[in-house]
Amino acid sequence: MRTTTRESADFRRQSLIDATAASLAELGVAGTSVRSICARAGVSPGLLTHYFDGIDDLVAATYRDVTDRVSATLRAAEEAAGAEPRARLIAFITASFRPPIADPALLATWLAFWSLVKTAPAIASIHGETYRGYREELELLLGGCGLTPAEAGPVAIALSALVDGLWLELSLDPSTFTPAQASAMAVRWVDSLLERPGFD
Repeated sequence: MRTTTRESADFRRQSLIDATAASLAELGVAGTSVRSICARAGVSPGLLTHYFDGIDDLVAATYRDVTDRVSATLRAAEEAAGAEPRARLIAFITASFRPPIADPALLATWLAFWSLVKTAPAIASIHGETYRGYREELELLLGGCGLTPAEAGPVAIALSALVDGLWLELSLDPSTFTPAQASAMAVRWVDSLLERPGFD
């Protein structure tokens, strides 16, 4: 019985998180409210405060959930690439150009979170942690390809900016270029930076 109750509670909590992500994607921060979230989740407003310390806590939990899913997708792509270091690096980078990461709905949700980074400390903290984790994973992968720690840091920042820019444009307007073209551009950059990693 306790297991069933725990699973039911986890399901209701996750339903609120999913509803929040959907509301942020469609209505933005300004249009997202306790009412809009609970209506989507099919629950009463009182249930939200049972699982979260208000809407700000729920939005932060939703950001954490979204970033965890993205990180898991990137790690899965990396693991599926096998043991060769360059292949793992490229798989990690180019996974951002395919679903479920390259998705207009995810972009809309992400833009809502970004708008809160400067005003919501919890969101800012998760954002900083996520970016740091992504950059550190890139540094590890670059180290596996032969770069020194001093070289890998700046290259990771450059690659992160490249991936973000390509992902953003691809999600905003898929007619601009294809996922395959985005991947090809990223691979070319990877190879150039592996060959000449200095930024002096």
